[in-house]
Amino acid sequence: MQKVWIIDVLRHGETTLSHTLRGHLDDALTQTGWQQMQTTIEQMQPSAWQVVFTSPLQRCAAFAQRFAAQTNLNCNMDANFKEMYFGDWEGISTGQIYQQSPELLTNFWQQPTQYTAPNGESLLDFQSRIQQGLFLVIEKMQIQQHEHALLVTHGGVIKLLRCLAQHQPLDDLLKMQASLGQLYRFKITMDDQQQLQISEE
Repeated sequence: MQKVWIIDVLRHGETTLSHTLRGHLDDALTQTGWQQMQTTIEQMQPSAWQVVFTSPLQRCAAFAQRFAAQTNLNCNMDANFKEMYFGDWEGISTGQIYQQSPELLTNFWQQPTQYTAPNGESLLDFQSRIQQGLFLVIEKMQIQQHEHALLVTHGGVIKLLRCLAQHQPLDDLLKMQASLGQLYRFKITMDDQQQLQISEE
């Protein structure tokens, strides 16, 4: 019988720079953002989670660390789960970018596999980083005999996981839903070649 791991992925809530492309900027949650995450968590059965993983950026880590402490769970930070790095577009709203570089932004939005933010991270590098993070998560869960984890991370990470789970082209990434403070459940299995297979529940 194939081993199945369940990873519930929580997107951080609203932040002080929510109207911009934050990428690797380390902006804090607003009170609303904190409440969005809290409300979502309260609707779940926290007792099901055996371990917590998080992006090290404070909009994820602050909540993850507090939640882990409250529930006596280990909290593991992993930089692989940071948001995509937007280079020169970090901290700028899409409206401003569109005024300055309408063609580049449109191309990036429609074909992110072909176009990258100036000096930013390519989508393929981002995918590779997330898959590496996921592999390390499963490795740790195997060692500790855990089957159900909470991962606190970013919209881009969730959109990528949803693309992979639904076998959608990566160019559809930005059309995927990943709402602030919401939770998405993924089932992970491993094939005979030790490749991770992702599906959405």
